[in-house]
Amino acid sequence: MGRLRVDWRASVGLVGTVVKYLSATLLVPLAVALFYGRDVLTFAIAFVVTVVVGLALERAEPNPDLGAREGFLMVALTWVVVTLVGAIPYLLAGFGTASTLAHPANAIFEAMSGFTTTGATVMGEISFDQHSHALLLWRQLTQWLGGMGIVVLAVAILPELSVGGAQLMDAEAPGPGIEKLTPRIAKTARVLWLAYLGFTLLEMVLLYGLHLAGLAPNMELYNAVAHPLTTMPTGGFSPEARSIEAFSAAVQWVIIPFMVAAGTNFALFWHVLSGDPRELTDDIEFRSYVGVIGVLTALVAGLLFAGTGIETVTDAVPPIMGEVEDSVRHAAFNVVSVITTTGYANMDFNTWSDPAQYLLLFGMFIGGSAGSTGGAIKIVRWVVIVKSLRRELFTTVHPEAVSPVRLGGRVVDERAIRGIYAFTLLYLVFFFVATLLVVADAWRVGQQVPAFEAMSAVAATLGNVGPGFGAVGPMNNYLDFPATSKLLMTFLMWIGRLEILPVLVLLTPSYWRT
Repeated sequence: MGRLRVDWRASVGLVGTVVKYLSATLLVPLAVALFYGRDVLTFAIAFVVTVVVGLALERAEPNPDLGAREGFLMVALTWVVVTLVGAIPYLLAGFGTASTLAHPANAIFEAMSGFTTTGATVMGEISFDQHSHALLLWRQLTQWLGGMGIVVLAVAILPELSVGGAQLMDAEAPGPGIEKLTPRIAKTARVLWLAYLGFTLLEMVLLYGLHLAGLAPNMELYNAVAHPLTTMPTGGFSPEARSIEAFSAAVQWVIIPFMVAAGTNFALFWHVLSGDPRELTDDIEFRSYVGVIGVLTALVAGLLFAGTGIETVTDAVPPIMGEVEDSVRHAAFNVVSVITTTGYANMDFNTWSDPAQYLLLFGMFIGGSAGSTGGAIKIVRWVVIVKSLRRELFTTVHPEAVSPVRLGGRVVDERAIRGIYAFTLLYLVFFFVATLLVVADAWRVGQQVPAFEAMSAVAATLGNVGPGFGAVGPMNNYLDFPATSKLLMTFLMWIGRLEILPVLVLLTPSYWRT
């Protein structure tokens, strides 16, 4: 046996630091609970428990020295521990009631779905009669914290994490890698979080402005605050049972560009604000991202306009410009929501035809940009895969040619290309194996889960999308799956958020011993 090469105490100690400071966010729903007079004790207890857990873990190593290996372990553990403490309010609020969140598997599923910004839910009923304003706000807040990343936030505000911060951001930030915008990694993290906060506040102002202008009667202050908290992290939780369908067309049009922004590499916004807007327009990933959204939107809008799967819009969202506007709005909203893995819906796309649904399923595998809050495989990986395949075709005809793969004029390292292929292959393997397990688990308990429904559920949780099709459609939930399947999907949300490889690395003997 080789010597243990990982200082696990340092990793656990830093997890404790993150959890300790995370407890401060529980004061927000606690204040809301005091205002509405519901679930005050729930959040008071959750706050105390979170502080105690954070302090206890922090004692494992008071003065941690973080290396690359410890960074991987710390990030993976952070999402697990944060999910467990994040589930406490659900368990306490559901204790002694008929709430579906009273079951530990359900509470953990909901918490993991929140922090990983997946947006899948096991809430049987989403209403203020069933759940308090404070609990539903906590549900929204978990996604906002998880969107840019709890660890990236910690790097931004905690000096003790700035040492080794590059390893943390590389392991935790969504996508193949995130550009270092400033000489100090902590400053980079703050730049990203300031952009994230700025977009969130701007959306809040615009949504509430629609309400004040009489264009969104039910977009009161609570909803105007709650929805930006899950738009920018591409999370998709909503305090409304029927998601964004509950709001006017004006609200839906306002949310679309914010979902697009959330799926864009946030480093590009820093360049724009620094006076270099060409970085945005010249970026091949951004152009590909916008192009894919445009093509899929046009295809789905064409199908809907032709009457293929379109249903009558609910009374909550009356048509205001006729069939063309309806078709374009429904197509744009749901295509953007799926590609960016936001998980909102402005209508039940279960009612769409098979071709339209297959286009959305395809979109679940595309994902947002690297350095965004989106999930799934990511646009930049598909760009590299397409370019490398074209290179292979070219070198097959011209074997003597040297043809490196380039992105934005820069040569992509061959190791990075191999890593992209490895990740994509692993992603698809996990998708197919998990689909088989979900179908088998349903058969074990006497349930019938259609293959397409199981595929969509796995794609939606592994890709952190949220809603799927059939029983897990945008107006439904994951409640009826066996507890074992829900725990499997909780695992998929976790490895999907961390993009598989950082988790699998922890399972290799060489990580621990050599």
